[in-house]
Parts: sequence; structure tokens; C-alpha cells
Amino acid sequence: MKTRLTIAILTALTPLLAGSALAATPVPTPAPNAADRMFAEYFRLETERLAASSLADGKTLRDWTDRRGQYREELFEMLGLSPRPAKTDLQPTITGRVEHAEFFVEKLHFQSLPGLYVTALLYVPKNLTGRAPAILYGCGHADVKDGKTSLGNKTGYQHHGEWFARHGYVCLAIDTIQLGELQGVHHGTRRFGQFWWNSRGYTPAGVEAWNGIRALDYLQSRPEVDPEKIGMTGRSGGGAYTWYTAALDERIKVAVPVAGITDLHNHVVDGTVKGHCDCMFMVNTYRWDYAKLAALLAPRPLLIANSDKDTIFPLDGVLRVHGAVARLYALHNASEKLGLLITEGPHKDTQDLQVPAFRWFNRWLKGTDPLITVAAEKLFEPKQLRVFPVGAEPKDERTTKIHETFVPMATPALPADAAAWAQQRTAWMQALREKSFRGWPAAKEPLALGRRDRTGDVETWDFITQGPIRLPLTVHRPSNRAPVKRVLLYVLDRAEPTPVSPAATVETAIVHFFPRGLGSTTSALTAADQNEVRRRYQLLGQTADGMRVWDIRRAVAALRTHPLFGDTPIQLVGTHDQAINALYASLFIDGLASVELVAPPASHMTGPDYLNVLRFLDIPQAAAMSAERQPVKWSQSNREAWSWTTQVAKKLGWAPDRLQW
Repeated sequence: MKTRLTIAILTALTPLLAGSALAATPVPTPAPNAADRMFAEYFRLETERLAASSLADGKTLRDWTDRRGQYREELFEMLGLSPRPAKTDLQPTITGRVEHAEFFVEKLHFQSLPGLYVTALLYVPKNLTGRAPAILYGCGHADVKDGKTSLGNKTGYQHHGEWFARHGYVCLAIDTIQLGELQGVHHGTRRFGQFWWNSRGYTPAGVEAWNGIRALDYLQSRPEVDPEKIGMTGRSGGGAYTWYTAALDERIKVAVPVAGITDLHNHVVDGTVKGHCDCMFMVNTYRWDYAKLAALLAPRPLLIANSDKDTIFPLDGVLRVHGAVARLYALHNASEKLGLLITEGPHKDTQDLQVPAFRWFNRWLKGTDPLITVAAEKLFEPKQLRVFPVGAEPKDERTTKIHETFVPMATPALPADAAAWAQQRTAWMQALREKSFRGWPAAKEPLALGRRDRTGDVETWDFITQGPIRLPLTVHRPSNRAPVKRVLLYVLDRAEPTPVSPAATVETAIVHFFPRGLGSTTSALTAADQNEVRRRYQLLGQTADGMRVWDIRRAVAALRTHPLFGDTPIQLVGTHDQAINALYASLFIDGLASVELVAPPASHMTGPDYLNVLRFLDIPQAAAMSAERQPVKWSQSNREAWSWTTQVAKKLGWAPDRLQW
């Protein structure tokens, strides 16, 4: 079973063009090593823990209704939408119109935020005699181009809007930022290594959800639309945005997300995260499984649609989500409002999925169930449906770079006095515990420190940092066998000589330590597959570096139980990125003698990523908090990058030894 699990989590999956990732040529995947198997087991256990707790506090209907508002606020936050952006003027602009015998299509754009342009198509039936029900359609990943010009994925999904309009619905189909006419980015961590998205608390799922919310504002402004009868659907990426938008906004009365959700077990343990870009996932600060997201739609009419051979939304995970949500609908006495549609086939937009979705909207928005005799067909050339004339794209657009500004980054001011500093420090520590490091274990396990090897004055010990993860400590005892009067704990980023040679020390023990995923626990996988392992942490409400901070805390605790050291003062030295992880660890460790940062980055934009940290503070502010607790020394670092830290020390009159260069 463990072998099967390891293969499932670590085998490279071929991304699917029709799904949430771009097509790629499969490459051979190296066999997993012992470290990979250890982390596979870790991910399995963490996933099981989250799955068990996700809806555990909703045993009665009252339990759920009392907490539903809190959960929705948590979701807003995990999508980068707390506090809410201002609902500024949409500035809707119609750029053209296309005619059909039964309906017309308005080509339009609106701004969900100033400069955040959303290109869209509005399908309106002809000869309406009153307000009609409306459908918001979220498009999946369809890359439709005329040469190098993007026509928007709305043109690839035009047949859905056309069917709705031919059957008496107004339908607004909106482009995504990834594959719209103004092309933004869905692949920050997946393809471009922009893990600072985690530190900013940014996910493109938040942009797509916000664009959906503002699209509802636009639909309700149209005189053709009955504002109390709005549904939403979409497939693949559009299915995911249907989940998010409908969970946040109850103006969506009926929802049919198609191939847009599964559970953490599929994503993390089975490895389907590899088939998805970042737009599918929230920043999982509150450590949800996806059934909790789905539950926020109850008791509104909801049809969960999927196919049985979908490799990026596997059937077993879809069934688990449905089972969890079905229990909540039963508590509402609304089981008839929850449907499950499973068709035969792969991840593909098929008629088998379309027709039941159309019937579901007829049933719950119109109260009818006529025979479906007209298929969903593409009736226009994609070029006819482009909103912006080529070369006339707006100069003030922010869509292509919205990831840089969508979630504001904190710009901390210098404290006015010691009292203001104390208040700010307390708030930052609370934010770190609750928003960045919430994924740390709630209870400390036994360290189980044990010696594994000894060669002369060098000993190898290891300890449990978390669950199945054991990490080694390499201890260099003083060569003269003198009593140890200080311990230098080097937290290493890579295999390199330390600034102090162990042979040259007197009465000093030197300890080398690599946190998880480094040193002896480095993965044997390809760089691309290691990137996917890193993304798994975020799905579990962690980051790899955030858990390395935990490892450093545990390493210090282990040394304090070492038989040679006892209460010997420990000086913590970190190199490169691990310098920053050591710095943050020092905020949660009492009694360190000092902290030294060797060649550290000065911002989370270029250094280690922790969930949401840049919404509150950056590395110079953490350095100030550490320096208040013990001396902090910088080596191989530009002093100007730490001016905020030095100004605080000067303003508050700290002793000169607090900051050393």
C-alpha cells in the first residue's frame, strides 16, 4: 500500500490542454528516494487530518448556520478579498453587436476594478416580453487565437451562451485573465516560480471570483434581466470559478459547476495538483478541504457534474465531496436541490454534460422541464466575437499584471514610541501565528533524539520534527575535548563550508542542520516535480519554508535535550534563505544567545515564502522583533536594505549590541 501511495503522489502526470494546465511533453521521472517516500507519507497524514476536520463542527443544522457567515468571511480572506475591494464604477462599454435570427450578442467590457478589464459577451434573446432569467457563464481554459491575437476563451465556449439565449435566458460569458483578450497569469507558482504569491496572499482564483461578483452587478443592471433569477455555470476552470463565486455571493440562486472541484486527497496524495494552474486554488490559510467550499452553496439548487474518466478531477474525489455536501443538504431538508451527474468520458466538454445542466436551470429558474431538442452549437466565427479591435486595447489596463497589485502589500510605518511598538509587535506575532504559520502542529510530539553515528569528534543525531519526518543534526565536538560552553547551530541552505572551521574552535560545539527538503532529505525528483511537491504544502495551508521555520524550532529544542549541552547558550546562524527561516524561528524560541544572518535576502518577494506574510510585515520588521529579543548580526549583506530595522533600534534606544554588522 505504501509503495502504491508513493507512486501515486510522486508520478508525473501529463497536463491536459483542455483542463487547467498547458500541454507538455512527458519527461521521465526519477525513482523516489527515501526522503520522497517520507514526505509522501507526511502529505498523506496531513491530508487525512484536514479531511477529518473540514466539516466536523457541522453536526447539526444550527452548528452550520451559526458558522456559515464566519466560513464565508474566511473564504473571502483566502481569495485575497478581505477587506473587500471597493465596488467602483464598472464603466461598461459595448463595442459591437452580432445578430442571429433568435438572439443578438453584445460584445462588451467592464472594469471590475479600475484598470482591471473584463471582456465579455452578452447573449440576449430577441422578442423578450419581460425580464428573463440570466446565466453567468465562467469559461474554462480554451486558448483561442487568430495568429498571435487572443480572441478570448469566451469564443471557445460561445455555444453555451448561444443555447441559453435560444431558450429564453440572458447569458453573460466572461473571459478569464489567463486566456482573455488581455492576458494575465494563472501559472505564477506552477510555471514561473513566483512563490511570493503565497507571501502576498494572492491567488488568481480571487481575481476570477471578484470578476464574477462584478459580472453579477452588471447583469442586475440590465433591464432584460430578472435580478432574482440568476444562475451560474462553467466547466473546468469555469467550474472552479462557479464554486468560488456562488459560495461568496448568494445572488446566484442555482449553480452547475462542471468538472471544477475535487478533494485534497486527489490533489495532494494522488498528485492531481500537477494538472492544475494556480487559479483553481484558494490560499488555504484556514486549512479547508474542498467539501467546506461546496457546502457554502447549501441549500441552493446545486448540480455537481463530472465525467468518470476525468484525470484532473477524479471520480472518487468528486464522490467524496458530494457525499459530504449531501449530509448538509439533508440537514436542510433540501436533498432534492442537490444533484450529481456523472457521465462517461474524459475531461471534455460533451453534450452528455451539457443537456442535464440545461435541464437543471430550466427546472429551478423557470419551473419547467421541456424536451431538449436543440443542441449547443458554435454559430459564429471566433473573430466575430472579439471585443477590442486589434490594436485598440486600453492603455490603462492592469489585467495583464493584476497579480502585482490585487492584494495590497503592507507598508509598515515606524512606531511613534515604545508603546506603539509593543502594540504593533503583538499584532504581528498574532498574525504570524494565525495567518502564516497556522499549519504548524497544534501539539508538540516527543523529539525522540537519538545518536545514529560517531566518527571521532563528529556525531550524527536525528530527531522527530513532525509526524514521519526525522531530520539529522551533525555535531562537531571541540577537538580538545574541553567542556562545551557554547553551541553554534548553523542552519544551512546548501552544502557549503561554514564561516567557522570546526577544527579551529575551542569550547565550542558546531552543529550543522538542514531543514526538511535540504541536505540528506533532498528529493530525487526532477525540478518540475519538486515544484509540484512545494505546491502541495500551500494546498494544506502551509509552505515548505514555513515548515522549515518549525524544523529550526524543533532543532533547538532537540539540542537542549542533548546530553552534552543542557543549558549551554545556543547561537543560531542561518545562511541564504535559511537565514530568514532562522530569523523567524528566533521569534518563537526563548533564550537564544544571538542570531546571525549570512547573505540573507531582505524581502519575501525574493526570499522564503510564508502564507500571507507580506500583508502584515516584511523581513526587516521581523529582524527588528528578533533584535529586541537577542543580538542580531548580519554578514555579507547590504546594510541599506535594513534601514527600517536600524531606524527602529535608534528610535527606541536599544543597546548598540542589538544590531551588529
